[in-house]
Amino acid sequence: MTKPWFLATALTGALLAAPVFAADLKIGLAEDPDMLDPAQSRTFVGRIVYTAMCDKLVDVSPGLEIVPQLATEWAWSGEGKVLTMKLRPGVVFHDGTAMDAAAVVATIDRNMKMPESRRKSELSSVESVAATGPLEVTFKLKQPDATLLAQLSDRAGMIVSPKAAAELGANFSSHPVCAGPFKFVERVQQDRIVLEKFADYWNKDQIHFDKVTYLPIVDSTVRLANLRAGDLDLIERMVPTDVATVKGDAKLAQAQVVNLGFLSIYVNVGHGPRADNPMGKDKRVRQAFSLAIDREALNQIVYEGTAPAGNQPFAPTSPWYDKSIPVPTRDVAKAKALLKAAGYDRVPVEMLISNQPIVGQMMQAVQAMVAEAGFDVTLKTTEFATLLNEETAGNFQTARTDWSGRVDPDGNIHQFVTCKAALNEVHYCNPKVDELLNGARASVDTKVRKEKYDAAAAILDDDMPYIYLGHQSWLWAFDKKLAGFVPSPDGMIRLTGLSKSK
Repeated sequence: MTKPWFLATALTGALLAAPVFAADLKIGLAEDPDMLDPAQSRTFVGRIVYTAMCDKLVDVSPGLEIVPQLATEWAWSGEGKVLTMKLRPGVVFHDGTAMDAAAVVATIDRNMKMPESRRKSELSSVESVAATGPLEVTFKLKQPDATLLAQLSDRAGMIVSPKAAAELGANFSSHPVCAGPFKFVERVQQDRIVLEKFADYWNKDQIHFDKVTYLPIVDSTVRLANLRAGDLDLIERMVPTDVATVKGDAKLAQAQVVNLGFLSIYVNVGHGPRADNPMGKDKRVRQAFSLAIDREALNQIVYEGTAPAGNQPFAPTSPWYDKSIPVPTRDVAKAKALLKAAGYDRVPVEMLISNQPIVGQMMQAVQAMVAEAGFDVTLKTTEFATLLNEETAGNFQTARTDWSGRVDPDGNIHQFVTCKAALNEVHYCNPKVDELLNGARASVDTKVRKEKYDAAAAILDDDMPYIYLGHQSWLWAFDKKLAGFVPSPDGMIRLTGLSKSK
């Protein structure tokens, strides 16, 4: 059953019965992914490509339930410190080698130990993983971890060919080899990623395309124009202002669902010399910046009402949201008072933003809003992958970055704010926050977890290393000849069961 805090729209005309045939599928992406290695990558758009290429131990249903994929069943024992998984028989990787328990162990070890891996934080509770049978793996944990299954439903649980991983090492992304329905053919940066149907896929009867091509088209207007011209079959992250256009086109259909993630501003509070500025050094300045923003206006003006305002890593409609810290009302006078108390009249702020048009529109609106409170914001626009590289290097004061969200609440917070987390690019560190979030991970009691997340939220709302703005809806548009598309709050495009009529 779909969780009540997510809103999904019906797919008008998309599920009508029609004859299907093998065909090529062309999908327009809002950005070009970073490296195509599940251990190293970090972009949302890369996860869309992985959905076709790299099966995981478990998947997530549209109702946000953990469901089988490469693992067919699992059980907890040892007071929540042992997870045993049974694997699907007869699965092979794209290079013809067996996807078995040894392959799972090799992948998890790679994710945990490879120097370049970004999955270490996600698997930090795992003490060891072993093949306890040809098709059985057992995870032994340092402490109970309620989040592990959710982590294994994403990149940490994407199993790659040990043969290819050993041969290519950190250069695995040059020719990724997984066990999904489509295998890698070629990639031309900023132009296309081409995959072809894997003839030996375990669920091949549900795959109805011979080839899928992903085309990164940053300009949303151009992306939609290509769809309307028939050069694309489906586009992701359609901008809200285009919904009416799609609804008025008899050849197209659209779908939407509120996502799991957040829209935010990263503030460099401790990552090298670029943190040495008023925003990075004084939480009062960050609080003033936040108070100068009218979040609901951003929702209405930029997102046509499709992106609920927010101030936490969880949407106000989520059961994990702390209602005692509501979305703040814009208060320019209070913002000015905070700046004055911090010793400033006007504060220059440099902000990195991606070259997506809707991001530019949003941040130009923010730029104008905060100027009234004493902030002179300079926007530096760059390609999204470059923005991420700059964050990793600490070459930023502030940066506007989205997070696509995770099924378990831990995935929206722990890896961003704990002291040594892989995605803590702002280098925020508060031992009390670590204690609370590690405690939330170790409990399977929802009430206990909620109490700890609320306590952490109070600290983060005061320290404000991230300034949360809202929670976007995923918006898709597609040719009505496509049948079987199912919108999911995780934003993925699953090709199983998707077909195209003549």
